[in-house]
Amino acid sequence: MSHILYRWGRWAASHAWRTVGIWVVLAVAVTALASTAGHALDNTMEAPGTDSAAAAALLDRADTGTGGLTAYVVATPRAEGESFLTSPRAQRDLAAVEQQLRGLTDQLGATDPAGMLADDPQGAVAAQMVSPDGRVAIIRLQYPVIGETDKSALAALSSAVSQAGDGSDLRLEAGGDLYYTFSEAPMNLYEAGGILAALVILLLAFGSLVAAGLPVVIGLFGLLVGTSSLSLVAYGVDIPTWAPVMASMVGLGAGIDYALFLVTRHREYLALGLSVPESVGRSLATSGEAVLFAGGTVVVAILGLAFAGLPFVAAGGIGMSLVVLVMVLAALTLLPAMLGLAGQRITRRRARRTSSATRRWTRWGGHVTRHPVVYLVGGVVLLLAMAAPVTALRLGMPDEGNYPQERTERRAYDLVADGFGPGAISPFVIAVDPAGDSTAAERVAGAVAEDPGIATASVVRSTPELAVVTAEASTTPQDERTQSTLQRLRSEALPSALDQSPATAHVGGYNATMTDMSTRVQDRLPLFLVAVVLLSFLLLVVLFRSVAVPAKAAVLNLLSVGAAYGVLVMVFQWGWAQDLIGLHATVPIISFIPLFMFAILFGLSMDYEVFLLSRIREEYLRTGDSDHAVVHGIGVTARTISAGAAIMVAVFAGFIAGNDPVVKMLGLGLATAVLVDATVVRLVLVPAAMKLLGRLNWWLPAWLDRLLPQLEGHQAYGVDHVPQATEPVSGPVVEGLPAH
Repeated sequence: MSHILYRWGRWAASHAWRTVGIWVVLAVAVTALASTAGHALDNTMEAPGTDSAAAAALLDRADTGTGGLTAYVVATPRAEGESFLTSPRAQRDLAAVEQQLRGLTDQLGATDPAGMLADDPQGAVAAQMVSPDGRVAIIRLQYPVIGETDKSALAALSSAVSQAGDGSDLRLEAGGDLYYTFSEAPMNLYEAGGILAALVILLLAFGSLVAAGLPVVIGLFGLLVGTSSLSLVAYGVDIPTWAPVMASMVGLGAGIDYALFLVTRHREYLALGLSVPESVGRSLATSGEAVLFAGGTVVVAILGLAFAGLPFVAAGGIGMSLVVLVMVLAALTLLPAMLGLAGQRITRRRARRTSSATRRWTRWGGHVTRHPVVYLVGGVVLLLAMAAPVTALRLGMPDEGNYPQERTERRAYDLVADGFGPGAISPFVIAVDPAGDSTAAERVAGAVAEDPGIATASVVRSTPELAVVTAEASTTPQDERTQSTLQRLRSEALPSALDQSPATAHVGGYNATMTDMSTRVQDRLPLFLVAVVLLSFLLLVVLFRSVAVPAKAAVLNLLSVGAAYGVLVMVFQWGWAQDLIGLHATVPIISFIPLFMFAILFGLSMDYEVFLLSRIREEYLRTGDSDHAVVHGIGVTARTISAGAAIMVAVFAGFIAGNDPVVKMLGLGLATAVLVDATVVRLVLVPAAMKLLGRLNWWLPAWLDRLLPQLEGHQAYGVDHVPQATEPVSGPVVEGLPAH
């Protein structure tokens, strides 16, 4: 592989405009095709084989219309003390709002609180259309399932609500599934700030605008192609709507990092007097091979999400893996051409500072290896302390009450919760198959209503084929007591109501679906962890031809991920420092966040492991001195790894400033883990552990050595094989290799 990368690097640097032209044509073609013929992304979130999935399937088969998306518009009089129950003006205004909402795009139906108020005001209260105090009225709208509607429905609803509210004496707010599915967060300026911070960090690291700009250009270019291609991949895989955001978060940081390591190696070779094409070729043959394996480890780790048992999670993993793969390809193909165009301008200034930094990090590596036990024990204790809160981890899902007050969904949520109760915003939907039992639905509603965690329960539809019972919990959707209520409904209320009856019942709705997903995650998490760790371990065994090094990497990466989980619990569940990140209330850890975090972080941690150990192994093979190789590897890579980690943290931290708790949670977790990994793990625990292991670091059973493919060709391109004078591009470079 190293020979192929070497030849490609020389060719790309010598024929730069051809390579750049191919990438430009590819980027234009992909983005144009995606914008004109791209498939709509999906937002289905369910756990197949669960009770909530059975409820959804039953509702879909019966074509009730209740299995699709919902939205609601909440109205309250602006005048204090005015009530829909007593004010004719408020009732007229409410009727005008309903008129404005009728005939909206894709709408299947809507409730009619104004009509009910005119006929029977108390009936409107009993039907949960008007709050008991008469201050809040709610209009519920039904839409088709995802795939049969799009964001135009949300645009039409938002426009209608805005027009109806203009000049009205009613205050109007809106929310529901339609908003969650199709609303797009406004451009987060902090995300752009993350990119700017990356450029500043690179400029400080390289001292050259050209050298600093190339990794950012490669990252942005790869991101454009990668995220644009997701809508094309969606024809074969149901890529979720949130995949581009998460792919951007991971792909941008990884892409800049890959380019950073290649540019750093290229500058080293130029400093030794090599020509630009020769330097690029050698950089790809050495660091390029590390990039290939590092990127492969990230892709494998993320694809491990297929073991999670959640199709939408697996599909999101495919989307993220694709973007990371594009970043690897951009670093290995486009960057060599850009380096060829940059020429010697990439080496300007700061050479003395680089040498000084290398000496400082070398001294640090020597210091750690002289006191390995102290640093190893201290580092492990620190990470275990940070990970300890994981024992209190509670999976769940935030509701609209966690949004900031400037969003209409939050204001609508507050109005409904105050007027109708905390569970009214997202009731349980119980699908009953009567199977000839005409009284089954009434018995189910009665048994459910008797549960202490249920505020109200009623039959909203009853036919010989299907009955639908809705039940409102007395607690909020994210409250732990709501999950307990759901468990009692399934294990006690429904079995007692349908005892000796042929009828069956399944509990669905938002609460039930989120709880079932959390349960599925908890059940499949051990298998997922084992699969990701094992696959990554095998890749590192092939690359480093060692058993101890991959095993040590797996253990240390698990510690850094555990520390990140612990920080999430402290901030999001316990509320520590929540004001610093703009969190408005404590929330449970979102059920699929631990899956994504582990896959992403394990892969990214392996990135730094690969880059560091590649240099250590290269030096070990050259000298045979394990201790010297560790100190040397730290010295020549620590500055670059620190810069790369700082970039990752800056990019991830930009997402913490967003309004979405999901993205905020993922951003904080990733930023924390990368910071811990690049400091405590990579600069303390790795050298300490490798010092204690000594030559055992590179032990490999003879039988396994015979089975593994040989990947040592990159040694022919190391610094000890650099000729004393720069050779012409057309001449031979290393004895034994063909002329070019």
